[in-house]
Amino acid sequence: MSMVIVFGSLNIDLVMQVESQPSAGETVLTPTYEWLPGGKGCNQAIACSRSGVKTAMVGQVGDDGFGTRIMNTLKRDEVLASGVARADGEPTGMAFITIDESGENQIVVASGANTLTAGDQVPNEILHKDNVVLMQMEVNHEQNWDVIHRAKAVGAKTILNLAPVGVVPRDVLDDLDYLIVNQIEGRQMAEKMGLDIEESAIVMASKLATAANLVCVMTLGSLGCVAMKPDGNGWKIDAKDLGEDMQDTTGAGDTFCGVFAGCVFKGLSVQESLRRASVAGSLACRGVGAQSTMPREEEIEEFLPEIPKAEAI
Repeated sequence: MSMVIVFGSLNIDLVMQVESQPSAGETVLTPTYEWLPGGKGCNQAIACSRSGVKTAMVGQVGDDGFGTRIMNTLKRDEVLASGVARADGEPTGMAFITIDESGENQIVVASGANTLTAGDQVPNEILHKDNVVLMQMEVNHEQNWDVIHRAKAVGAKTILNLAPVGVVPRDVLDDLDYLIVNQIEGRQMAEKMGLDIEESAIVMASKLATAANLVCVMTLGSLGCVAMKPDGNGWKIDAKDLGEDMQDTTGAGDTFCGVFAGCVFKGLSVQESLRRASVAGSLACRGVGAQSTMPREEEIEEFLPEIPKAEAI
């Protein structure tokens, strides 16, 4: 069965709206909170599925009510969840998120059952050349590397969202087709690789792409994104301006990654994949929480004309 396989984290997000972010030692009051399914893996799987692509999620949740809510959410969004295990010894992962009046957020994550996620939950028989494997950095890194190596060995497309940032071994980079980072993650990775870094996102993405011999996609928030190939060619894409509709950036990057993976699976060009992912990431900022306003395929199509085609750089 051909599909996008998302290997990664599943959390419950506890979300609180605040006037301003607390400083060290400060207590900030807010009237209420929400608890919503999240985790970078779960978010990206749902974004991919909503974009019209068959998607499977692989990871672990706790044997608790939070885990049950996540499983129900995956099934409701038609994500294949048979690869999600229930852990006895750890609770479902949790993220504590505060969002200020400007829409910016601060996040603390307790990994919980995500620490038990294992590469052998992705059996070799579901890995083949027509699949795309997408992963992040919220589970044990060695388990990520195992899945990447086995996926590449059979010709599957491999995508790593380096969030949060970590050291990626050279042999893993060799088996990656796409690396997705934001500017902070890109700079941290360049430093870890010993690259000379400059202020320009284009220069930084190009150096990462050349050094790692892959396509490096760097997201730039409200400025859109850039993508660079190892040969120095690349593209820039704008983001959609939401204006007063901007509420919360939580999940925008995950939406971008999930939709980008779905576009790669569909065989679209890098330029068109970036454009659709940028539209989707922007639309995801219209509501509170990572998944509440992730767009469906028809919404992406509706707003696609509002973003110009990719500009070569």
